[in-house]
Amino acid sequence: MQLKILAAAISPRQIIGPLDRVVEGIAYDSRRVQRNFLFVALRGEKTDGHQFIDQAVEKGASVIVTEREENQARATCVMVENTRPALADLAAAFYERPARRLKLAAVTGTNGKTTTTFLIKHICEKAGVRCGLLGTVRYEIGDRVLPAIRTTPEALEVQELLAQMVNAGCKAAAMEVSSHALAQDRTRGLEWDVAVFTNLTQDHLDFHGTMENYFEAKMTLFAGLAEQKGKTKPVAVINIDDRYGAQLVDRLDKKISVITYGVSARADFRASNYHAEFAGTSYQLDAHGKSYLVRVPLIGRFNVANSMAALAAASSMGVGLREAILSLSRSPQVPGRLEAVPAKRQFQVFVDYAHTDDALLNVMKTLRELSPRKLVVVLGCGGDRDRQKRPLMGRVADQNADYSIITSDNPRKEDPDAIIAEVEKGFRSGNYEKISDRAKAIARAIELAQPRDIILIAGKGHEAYQEFADHTVPFDDIQVARQALENHPLEFGT
Repeated sequence: MQLKILAAAISPRQIIGPLDRVVEGIAYDSRRVQRNFLFVALRGEKTDGHQFIDQAVEKGASVIVTEREENQARATCVMVENTRPALADLAAAFYERPARRLKLAAVTGTNGKTTTTFLIKHICEKAGVRCGLLGTVRYEIGDRVLPAIRTTPEALEVQELLAQMVNAGCKAAAMEVSSHALAQDRTRGLEWDVAVFTNLTQDHLDFHGTMENYFEAKMTLFAGLAEQKGKTKPVAVINIDDRYGAQLVDRLDKKISVITYGVSARADFRASNYHAEFAGTSYQLDAHGKSYLVRVPLIGRFNVANSMAALAAASSMGVGLREAILSLSRSPQVPGRLEAVPAKRQFQVFVDYAHTDDALLNVMKTLRELSPRKLVVVLGCGGDRDRQKRPLMGRVADQNADYSIITSDNPRKEDPDAIIAEVEKGFRSGNYEKISDRAKAIARAIELAQPRDIILIAGKGHEAYQEFADHTVPFDDIQVARQALENHPLEFGT
């Protein structure tokens, strides 16, 4: 693509060098630069891309986008105020704005994003609308499944993946949109058909500082709906039962169509008569003046909310509500979200991604509704992340489990035992033990299990690795639990 076309998308402060260059690719990592690439120097939390401009030019970059003047005889220097929004605008222009050719759904919130996006994709696919997916677990592009690098990729990858979806014949896409992504302009320039707000509870305060900042980051997604020029009738789907959701409804521009969901009498999509069992959940849905029986093979009240969000979003994307409800009964298990570990035992083992106190509380309440003899939880907290939630996680486990095993999660650069000690501060009873080795902790929980018990392994969910200070090792809670089950006696009291 011609540089002059790309330059027009970002309104640069100054350009030093020729504009008649052909740009064959874009990179913000100097290691990925090839001949005739455009390199964007991003300022990150740990490194500054401006330090790698010389390396990028050596590798063949013919254009440098920077926040300061650079003397590069072999490359055109394009100066902008901020390279983050510039990267998003350049990527959108380079990939010819693929979002405009897709029905695009955004899902944001602390909990429920992954399940809701999976359900939106499932509903669309069953309605004959090929739908891509970008989220925490994986990226799905037509028949291709890619491992997820992060919940919401950098702006360049977002545009590239959406372009690949269009080329694969997708007509829709469902995306998890994280607060980090919103704060860092990764979804800048995307125009949404529907944006979903699931809830907001304490998380990521290491990044945002306060809950107010965290909420304002989420708010930018919905404030942007009113400014869209291509898609002029976006819909906001909001959990009215959540106090931040209620605030969001009050603050939205009246030009935006809003659909609320919840158990509240004022919800547009309202659930009642909830019933849960091991095989799934059923409830009555009142929407558009009609009542429906909804069955979904996922457990828990929070999955009632997630499924309502998906139904409201899919109907806003053009799928008939009755058709969407019928398809929900055949929805797949979402990896690492209250995922049952297959085992012919007299007790149940579940793995869940719950890594906030609110998510852990919701999961444990759900499992309590299944009337276990005892509920045993294995939990930990990740290192280099929000430390304030650690004792909160411990308190939830102490108050809602019959027995807890505190263990390591992804300690990263922190001492695992120090993290465990902070989780331990939330306990008031003595109904717990500490085992820093996660595999041994899981094996210990299964060793303790008796008939009609439920074991919850919380925190990592779908993740197939464990991060330490200087290395990452393969670690899958499901597989580790399966191995422990194989070593567990089949009969009791013999």
